[in-house]
Amino acid sequence: MSLTRRDVLKLGGVALVAGGGAGAVSACGSAEPFVRPGASGKADYTVRIGAGRVELAPGTVVSTTTYNGQFPGPLLRFTEGRPVVVDVHNDTGVPELLHWHGQLLPAEVDGASEEGTPFIPAHGMRRLSFTPEPAGFRFYHTHVAALGDLTRSTYTGQAGPVYIEPKADPGAYDQEVFLTLKEFEPSLSHGGDMAQNVLAGSPVPDLKRRGEKAMADSLAKGMPHGYEVGYRHFSVNGRKLGHGRPIKVRTGQRVLFHVLNASATETRSLALPGHTFTVVALDGNPVPRPAAVPVLWIGTAERVSALVEMNHPGVWVLGDLSDDDRNNGMGTVVEYAGRSGSHQWTKPPGFTWDYRTFAQAGATAQRPDRTFDFLVEKRNAADKGFNIWPLNGVPFDMDTDKPVLDVERGKRYRLRFRNATDDIHPLHLHRHTFEVTHVAGTATHGLRKDVVMLGGYQTLDFDFTADQPGLSLFHCHQQLHMDYGFMLLLRCT
Repeated sequence: MSLTRRDVLKLGGVALVAGGGAGAVSACGSAEPFVRPGASGKADYTVRIGAGRVELAPGTVVSTTTYNGQFPGPLLRFTEGRPVVVDVHNDTGVPELLHWHGQLLPAEVDGASEEGTPFIPAHGMRRLSFTPEPAGFRFYHTHVAALGDLTRSTYTGQAGPVYIEPKADPGAYDQEVFLTLKEFEPSLSHGGDMAQNVLAGSPVPDLKRRGEKAMADSLAKGMPHGYEVGYRHFSVNGRKLGHGRPIKVRTGQRVLFHVLNASATETRSLALPGHTFTVVALDGNPVPRPAAVPVLWIGTAERVSALVEMNHPGVWVLGDLSDDDRNNGMGTVVEYAGRSGSHQWTKPPGFTWDYRTFAQAGATAQRPDRTFDFLVEKRNAADKGFNIWPLNGVPFDMDTDKPVLDVERGKRYRLRFRNATDDIHPLHLHRHTFEVTHVAGTATHGLRKDVVMLGGYQTLDFDFTADQPGLSLFHCHQQLHMDYGFMLLLRCT
C-alpha cells in the first residue's frame, strides 16, 4: 500500500489498517513488523500514541495527542551500539509516524513516509528494532503532515527526549536536567513579515532586494500576508512558569542542561539571570570549541547541552527573553538550597547567536565531490492563504514525493543555501550528521549538527557524506514550511 502524506490527511478518522496487535505494514507491504533477527518476546520500550490532557497549570488543561499519556514523552535512555526493540502503539483513529530525530537509522525505521517508512496504522502497532547511534541528545516526534490542521503533527504533544549514552565518559557534572520547550493551543492569523534578527551576520543585499520585491509585488496585487501560527500557552516540560517543580540546586554545583526546542514553528531563547551557559554540545554532538554565552537561542528541533556553574544564589526564572511568552508560561524556576521567596527575572543584554563561536575557523580540509545550490523563496499566500516555500522554484509535491536528487554512496556533498526570505529556516537532514562549512559569511569546520538555522537573507553551507542507502528526507523543520513545499529527497545509490 503506497500512501503519501496528503493521502493520510484525506483519510481523517479512517484507519489505514484495521485492528491492532503486531500486524503492522512493513516497508515491503507485508504484514510483518520490522524486527531484527531473533528479536522476540517483550520489547525494551513501549510508546503509546493517544489522546491526552496536559495540565499546564491549575485550571489550565489542554487536550492534545501525547506519548504514554504525558508531555513530554518519557525520556528514553539508550546505549550507543546496543540494539533495542521498541513497540509503538497507535491508539488514535488516524495513521501516525514516529521519527527518531538525529539518529542514523534505516529508512524503514527512521519515521518519514517519503523515505518509505510504513505508517503506524490507526489502532495498530509496529515493532521497531534498531541500533541507537550516534551518542548524545536526540529526540522522537511525529512526522505526519498537518497543512492547515493545527490538531495534527508537531502542533500536538508528540515529542520526547532521547539520550544515547556515549561509550566514553561524557565529562563531570553534579546534576543533569532535561528541558523540553513547547507551545500549546495554536491558531492561524494573517501576520506580517516576521523579521528575526537573532542570528549573527548581515543580510546579503541581492537576496534582500529579491525577497522584498517579491513580497511588495504580492501585496500590491491585493494578496494578504500568508498565514502564521501563534500560540495561547507556553511551557517547559509541560508546565507553565511558576507551576512546575523548581529545579533545586546547591551553590557550587555544575548542572548540565539538555534543552530541546519541540516547537512546531518557533525559535526559542533561554536565559538565567546572573549565570552563563557553557555550550558543550549542539544537537547532541560535542562542539569543537565549548564557549560561555549569556543566552541560548534554539531553532525548531535544535538541542543545546550546556553546563551552568551555580554561583549566584537566589530563586531565579530560567526563561524566554520574550516578556509575553515568558509571562504566558515559557520558563521554569531555579531555586538554590536555603533560598525562598518569589522568583526573580532580570533581562540580559541583547545577544545574537553565532554558530562560529563553537566551530573551528577556516575551510574544512575535505572538499566536496559535488555542490548543490539552492535558492529559498516565498510565494506569499499562494495556497489558500498559506505561503508556498519552493527550492529553486520547485515546491515539494506530496503526491509524487518529488523532487529527488541522486547522490552516490561514499561521496561528500555540499548543500549551499541562499535565503531570499526574511524568515529563519531550521534546516534538517534525516539519517545523517552534517558539518557546517560556511555560515554568516565565514568558512568554518568541525561543527556537526542535524539541524541548523539559516538566517533571513543570509547564506549557509553544510557538507555530508552519503553513507545511508536509500532515501533521506531534507526539509525545513518549521511545520508550515515543510508542509507547503520546503522539502526534497536525496536518493543514495
